[in-house]
Amino acid sequence: MNLPATRAQGLLAALATVTIWAAFMLVTRFAVQGSFTVEELLILRLVPGALAMAPFMWWLGITPRGQSWPRAAMLMVGASAVFPFVVSMGLAYAPASDGGALAPGMLPFWTALAAYAMAGEIPGPRRRLGLTMILAGAMVVSLWQILAGADEDAWKGHLMFLTGSGCWAVYSVIFRQSGLSPLHGLVIGLFWGTLLMTPLLLATGRVSFATASLGDIAVMIVLQSFIIGILAMFLFGYAVQCLGAAETAAFGALTPILALLGGVAFLGETVTPLKVVGVILVAAGVFLASGILSKTQAISAT
Repeated sequence: MNLPATRAQGLLAALATVTIWAAFMLVTRFAVQGSFTVEELLILRLVPGALAMAPFMWWLGITPRGQSWPRAAMLMVGASAVFPFVVSMGLAYAPASDGGALAPGMLPFWTALAAYAMAGEIPGPRRRLGLTMILAGAMVVSLWQILAGADEDAWKGHLMFLTGSGCWAVYSVIFRQSGLSPLHGLVIGLFWGTLLMTPLLLATGRVSFATASLGDIAVMIVLQSFIIGILAMFLFGYAVQCLGAAETAAFGALTPILALLGGVAFLGETVTPLKVVGVILVAAGVFLASGILSKTQAISAT
């Protein structure tokens, strides 16, 4: 049964989505600093989600048909395994407030580059300004750590945030061109991500759950697999259905801000005025780069 596509529900879905994205940064940073390895978190993200979505795999199929091998490979593991693994590795080195600006915050920038390289899309002047602001803000967020010497290993996390964000951008362009539904894309990623990555993760010898209690494991399954891995994807697709891609993307501007506030409130992260400026630049750039202002002007002119 289709939910009524009302604007109010779309706004709530978009707000819930960006809140979950920010929570991913906070929860993962907390977990890797405590009882879990990155490999254990990815196992808990993939395996329960794949089991829960198995009926949809049977119904929709798990093969990305009509795609070249490189494109099929990205659809199979890009969003389900590569992005969360690389970003989670970054969170082992750098604060969640940095991750919010450099991973989801940089997505519009990398996506614009990927869309230009793969589809010849050229952003308009306002979007180009937003992309420039994102890049400038990301440089401020990253460079302040290096110049201030606050954390000598933070640059490793920053590099992983940027790499993971770039991988997601390439995936998003390929997914948009594939014609797959959000649900079909989700189950393809869960099936192949689980099938291919689980043996590799177990082979690292870093999946023992020796320092995690059963209660902690249960909480991480709910958060990482069902809420972050499945619910956020559903809510994002529903928001796009109700509001359109541009207006939904504009809500992404809240993710760096929520990650910054959450990092300070829940993880005790240190935030300098320069870092705040960088996060605000990224958030404002994401809003402009979404194209929502152009869409609003077009509607007003009709």
